[in-house]
Amino acid sequence: MKRFAYILLIGISAIISCTDSPGIHYPRYSTFPNEKGISARVIELDTALFRYPFRVAVKDSMAIVMDLHNADYYFHAFTYPDWKHIVSFGKRGEGPEEMLSVETFQFNSPDTIYALDANKMQISRWAVSAEKRLATRQNVIQLDKNLVRPLDFYATDSCFFIPDYLGEYRYWQIDYRGKPIKSIGKIPSEKDFTQENHPALAQAWRSFIDYNPHNGILAMATQLGESIEIYNTKENTHTVLYGPNGEPQFKSVKGEGIPTGIMGFSDIKVTNERIYTVFQGVKFRDKLASYQRGEKPEDGGRYIYVFDLQGNPLQKYILDKPIYGIDINEKTKTIIATCVESDEPIMEFKL
Repeated sequence: MKRFAYILLIGISAIISCTDSPGIHYPRYSTFPNEKGISARVIELDTALFRYPFRVAVKDSMAIVMDLHNADYYFHAFTYPDWKHIVSFGKRGEGPEEMLSVETFQFNSPDTIYALDANKMQISRWAVSAEKRLATRQNVIQLDKNLVRPLDFYATDSCFFIPDYLGEYRYWQIDYRGKPIKSIGKIPSEKDFTQENHPALAQAWRSFIDYNPHNGILAMATQLGESIEIYNTKENTHTVLYGPNGEPQFKSVKGEGIPTGIMGFSDIKVTNERIYTVFQGVKFRDKLASYQRGEKPEDGGRYIYVFDLQGNPLQKYILDKPIYGIDINEKTKTIIATCVESDEPIMEFKL
């Protein structure tokens, strides 16, 4: 549980030959009209399973937790709300039925749980039976090699949304055979990068995404810096917001892109009326200073930022625990969150 890991920035190439692009300046938010401190209630589990619980999702009477750095299985299913273990699945390994990696997952229903294996370039669909305490893999979609190594996705009824990691576009629509249908947008940097540095720019702008099919809102939040994008797919609009820390910042050191700004967002969720994000805002120089003092810097975000669907800031929640992944239930005003800093890693917050 105490293991520390950076989740991106592996093999990122240098970001060089860039200049400020005149005429491109996106709106900034600086404050929130409402701020409130909220405290965590620790969820007591009936078994100890996790090493790095990164994502959580709840549907009706089932909850699924993704363990990023697990020893054996990437996913653990529980009953909800009593949190009794049902089954673990997504075995780590190199075999045909095993997974080399998992970046994230999407829980639509007990028989439709999608998981992204970036190393195998696959999206697999799983089904979980609470009665039989069994998980089975239903089918596997092999992704087109032109997508390089996708790190996030969203499955709609007709296609997948997957960010573009070559820097030519912002995201792709991919069919259920894993083939590209359409490319959309571009990275909204205020700087002008040369063509050869687009892949490095795409890695720097690695973003977490979520989509709400009821209102057609696709939202993206950068893991570095403080940038949010809102695509209204029904009205064909694109809104870009910068926070006080702006876009991801890097310097070039011996051909490597080294972050010089902050760790930004770690999760994003789009509901029918709002956009919820988990924000860290910790400077990399402060993390380095902690290591130099022989200390381990805190891992996770202590803020939840809430925006409306147009990007207007509404609420800032200040947490008493650092968290990574969230699940939102606006009807019960409940947030379920994962905390990698605690031996009791599942938390509940009341809004």
